[in-house]
Amino acid sequence: MRINLLGPVEVVRDGVSHPVTGLRRKAVLAVLALRRGEVVGVERLVDSVWAGGAPSTVANSLQQHVSQLRQLLGDRGAIVARSPGYLLPVDAADTDVAAAERLIRAAGTSTDPAERAGLLRSALALWRGASLADVATLPWLDDQARRLDELRLRARRDLAAAEQATGNDAALLPELADLAAAHPFDEQLHARLILALYRAGRQADALHAYQRLRERLRGELGIDPSPPLRELETAILRQDSALAARPAPPPDTAPARSHATRVPAQLPAAVPAFTGRDLELHELGSAAEDTGDATVVIVAVSGSGGVGKTALAVHWAQRAAPRFPDGQLYADLRGFAPEGSAADPGEVVRGFLDAFGVPASSVPAGPAAQTALYRSLVAGRRVLVVLDNARDAAQVRPLLPGAPGCMVVVTSRNLLTPLIAGEGARPVPLGPLTAEEASALLARRLGAARTAAEPAAVAEIVACCARLPLPLVVVAAQAATRPALTLTTLAAQLRERRGDLGAFDAGDDSTDVSAVFSWSYRRLTEPAARLFRLLGLHPGPDAGVTTAAALCGASPAATRRLLAELAEASLISETVTDRFTMHDLLRVYATARAVEHDEAADRLAAQRRLLEHLLHSVQACARVQYGAWQSLDLPPAAEDLPVERFGDPTAANVWYRAEQRVLIAAIGLAAGVPGLEGYAWRLAWSQSLIMEAHALWRDAVTVQRIGLDAATRTGDRIGCAHAEHGLGMAYSWMGRDADALRHLDRAAWEFAALGDRWHHAQVCFGIGLVHDRRGEDAEARDQSMRALELYREIGDRRGQAIALGNIGWSMAKLGDLEPALAACRESLEAHQELGDVQGIAGSWDSLGLVHQRSGRLGDATTCYRAAVELWGRIENDFQRAATLTRLGDVHAAAGEDDEARACWELSLTILDELEHADAEAVRGRLAPVPIHTASRIDG
Repeated sequence: MRINLLGPVEVVRDGVSHPVTGLRRKAVLAVLALRRGEVVGVERLVDSVWAGGAPSTVANSLQQHVSQLRQLLGDRGAIVARSPGYLLPVDAADTDVAAAERLIRAAGTSTDPAERAGLLRSALALWRGASLADVATLPWLDDQARRLDELRLRARRDLAAAEQATGNDAALLPELADLAAAHPFDEQLHARLILALYRAGRQADALHAYQRLRERLRGELGIDPSPPLRELETAILRQDSALAARPAPPPDTAPARSHATRVPAQLPAAVPAFTGRDLELHELGSAAEDTGDATVVIVAVSGSGGVGKTALAVHWAQRAAPRFPDGQLYADLRGFAPEGSAADPGEVVRGFLDAFGVPASSVPAGPAAQTALYRSLVAGRRVLVVLDNARDAAQVRPLLPGAPGCMVVVTSRNLLTPLIAGEGARPVPLGPLTAEEASALLARRLGAARTAAEPAAVAEIVACCARLPLPLVVVAAQAATRPALTLTTLAAQLRERRGDLGAFDAGDDSTDVSAVFSWSYRRLTEPAARLFRLLGLHPGPDAGVTTAAALCGASPAATRRLLAELAEASLISETVTDRFTMHDLLRVYATARAVEHDEAADRLAAQRRLLEHLLHSVQACARVQYGAWQSLDLPPAAEDLPVERFGDPTAANVWYRAEQRVLIAAIGLAAGVPGLEGYAWRLAWSQSLIMEAHALWRDAVTVQRIGLDAATRTGDRIGCAHAEHGLGMAYSWMGRDADALRHLDRAAWEFAALGDRWHHAQVCFGIGLVHDRRGEDAEARDQSMRALELYREIGDRRGQAIALGNIGWSMAKLGDLEPALAACRESLEAHQELGDVQGIAGSWDSLGLVHQRSGRLGDATTCYRAAVELWGRIENDFQRAATLTRLGDVHAAAGEDDEARACWELSLTILDELEHADAEAVRGRLAPVPIHTASRIDG
């Protein structure tokens, strides 16, 4: 299967084209395909697809588009829901963009002009018109279309160069004429056209083409053709024999006019088996296109140790060297060298002067004068300067040329923010390779046959190496030197040594991952170094500012400054605003440093602060949404412990979505640390209702089991009761009724034995909901009545209101409609007095069922619509889908088929997204003959 973007958006399955309908649906597919292999956040998707004009129902629209795209792609796994958004896996579908980039990349590495031309022709054949032709009206996709069209133009230019190198000028003329007409000021293209005309025996036409270009440049831009073009005209006039032997040098590869005695060529050898980095290479190439502007072009490549900054810079520089015919300079600034001091800029300048062949007697005294001479030498020339491993902007500034035409590529572990702000450097941040790129790197190092034979082992090796080039090449070297070693065995060895960076040591500091990380770590201030170490103990995939503050015991403002220092050093990265992460190998390094430098008591105290922060914060999150329903009796948080506070349910949900994976991982952390086990069941219980609302049912089972195991080990009866309750509810959400009742019965017995009537009543609700799902309406009613008795005994009004609503629901299903109506109305009034949105929504839902069973379809419609609106407001998609199903049933009973179908389709979209079993019942309603039922999904 292939997704085509180089033209109108389409899907090709089994050789058959399937057009994608609807602008938004096409745009969703295009964004996911362009970011294939990456999780695209919902906010980014919405911004890219709706461009600031998203409707209030955008979440539902997005879900529906994804569901329909899955059907079009013919595979539910083609688009994966993964927090915080969606993922189009690399192995789910190829794209014509990826295919074109592979072909163009292969052409760039070929030394055979004929082979290069063939690869480029194959790449260009993939374009079916303008890139992203039918979605480029959207700003983000328009930017991507421009990028792809620029890639196409560069491929056409490279094809012209390859064809010319084979002497195929005559056949090339139509293509060159079209290109030159489309780009009237591109001197390089016009130079190729003029040369092709001359070689085809059309000397007069060649000179006429030159004269037209000269007149256009003078008339519209007020400039003359560049010296290389003028030299080409002169060569044609004198019929220079060299023109027949090789292509005329285009403007950016013309011989240098230098006052120096040598043209420097200092670039190191290209990195063998360089793989991937297409986007970054494109950004470097785009920057190089601007070297004719009024300023020096500077690119700052930043990233953590081992991420491949030098490899990228050198690989690109080697390819781009012909663009800079006046020389290529290179210096290792040793900004993070394992030993010795960083390079002195004055010494580097003197090295550059020597590279240009400036005699020692002509080198002036003093760094300022030497820098001035260096800048004079490169002024008016096209020189590429690669400054590798820079410490900071101050080390770089004396080495910058002063006149346009030159390009500087700086690599550093620091972000070089001052260079970006002061000198206009273009940032190119470098992260880990994609899984596809990392696998390709291993294939190029070890041979495609060897890696193709063990794809699962390759995937595990890639994961163990955190997709970082340095550990990947170290492991590849180990495999290459031991050909009898299977990759499966190697992967198992890495798995066994997970947490030990010694597995990634090839014998010297430059190939020892731990040593490479240390060069950045040792330059941190002590507070930042301590935070870095403690972040290794953080259990989640990323950390917010407040969470990091709790971990290190500092204020959020001070912690923000420390995080900025770590980010500047590329030891962490800011994934979204105010959320920071580090890759797995840096986490291993940070943890090892914590064990080495921090006392065990200090590490335990940091973990306790973190868990306290998360527990109090998630309690506040649950309280703003569900009142006291999930509250626990906790001692007050310490005054200096930051705790999140929320003004409304929306803010609470935003926070929970950001911290969701952290909260889940924290439960495992607590269960495994002696003395912290009590946090496991408390954190699991505190977020159980939130997890239901967010459809995290499988995760809920996992964390409740962890909490139950921890409470059982420590003999915590209260913890066991809550964990049994939470586990029972999690199973009930998944429809595993027998498992649910087993755990809920244990919880009811335990709470009764403890004399805890409030939580006992809550468990009765859970048991009643399971019976309701099973169609055992009398048993469900009896459980709700038992809960009502308990809540009346302790005077809990909210519990009574919920019990009355559930009683009314069960009575309606049993046919006791008048008492059911009275109970539901009393429940609604109580919830409205309490201001409980969740309870109000449930009461409207129950009232809707009573009216539906009574045949009052108009009243039922009004009630269900009120419930749907409230479920949406508190973002409870599961309950919203359940009520939408019943609302569709009412419309169907009233003969309103279109309205019924709309409700069922939206419900089905939500349930499919949640992967809930109730989706099949709704799908049955959408069959040609609708099946009308009125079963309660949510309880």
